[in-house]
Amino acid sequence: MITDRTPDPAARALRVLAEARRPGPGLTGPPPPLPGFAGSGLGPLVADTADRCLQAHHGPPPAPGRTALLLASAGGDRATARAIDRTAEPGRRPAPLLFFQSNPNAVLGHIAARWGLTGPVLAISPAEAAPGTVPADALDLAALLLADGDADLVLVVAAEQTDDGDHAVAVLVTG
Repeated sequence: MITDRTPDPAARALRVLAEARRPGPGLTGPPPPLPGFAGSGLGPLVADTADRCLQAHHGPPPAPGRTALLLASAGGDRATARAIDRTAEPGRRPAPLLFFQSNPNAVLGHIAARWGLTGPVLAISPAEAAPGTVPADALDLAALLLADGDADLVLVVAAEQTDDGDHAVAVLVTG
């Protein structure tokens, strides 16, 4: 399912060029590790799902044209947030890597560099997000990026960490 509510009219006109999800058919175990992202599966989850979606449309990197990256996650990186909370206790020294990976744009920067993407990079926290769906808020923003001419394509990745496991869906859309 792409969305959990009906998006605005402009977003309804979006055309999906490729899609990937995790968990998904034929995927077992966690996504491959991602250098610089430790202690949490969210960064590797986002990067792996984005890579598979981009590869389904473009083949191997780089990707031509201006592609915007948009990460939507209502819960964010829960594992990193908990780790920061633990290390922020009196007498403990926080690990610098935790602060790097706590910024959701860090994984998007990794994806942009790997694929040579030149569009805007955004991360949002929608009010509601059902695991395995792309929130309508994200599709609305993707439609705005395309309508404003900021990008030719938008890669939207929705990722949630839940008690039932990590879930992500990526869609590459155009107007």
